Amino acid sequence: MIDSLINKDIELFIYLNNLGTTQWDGFWLFTSNKYSAIPLYLILLFLTYKQFGLKKTFVALLFVVLLIAFSDQTSNLFKYGFKRLRPCHNENISHLIRLVGNRCGGLYGYFSAHAANSMAIAVFFGLLLRSKLKNLFPILIVWAMVVSYSRIYLGVHYPLDVVTGMLIGLIYASLFYVFFKAFLKKFMN
Repeated sequence: MIDSLINKDIELFIYLNNLGTTQWDGFWLFTSNKYSAIPLYLILLFLTYKQFGLKKTFVALLFVVLLIAFSDQTSNLFKYGFKRLRPCHNENISHLIRLVGNRCGGLYGYFSAHAANSMAIAVFFGLLLRSKLKNLFPILIVWAMVVSYSRIYLGVHYPLDVVTGMLIGLIYASLFYVFFKAFLKKFMN
């Protein structure tokens, strides 16, 4: 059953990855670049500040830093625990894929830290700001999904890497949001 799932994952990856065209490569490289989201992060911090003030924004920022660190380190544990080669390092399929950009990333790719981190940020801030900005949550989820898909497009992650990363990001963000609310209730009321 696991082998069948992995084979389907590889087939889906090859299909989705080969949908790409050189006209869109720049967009997906930009989307996947961790620095391209800095304006979004600044907007989210500003919106948090407007809703909660400086002290609570600072606490929220600390929780986000811990959330991303936790998500990143879990991704590394999985990558070196499962040792699943990235598609661009898999000699059996590397000739069938489009590797966009000049680097493939580390040897192992299960699960995608990009997908986990972007979903974690989307869910945490979506939950945090939903009472005043109801439409923000779905926009952030779409942004996280686009960032996640970029990893398939670029040829560096399988769909299962991305879906797992998104689920981990969702779970961690939900937990950290609960911890954040509990912290505020206990120490900042």
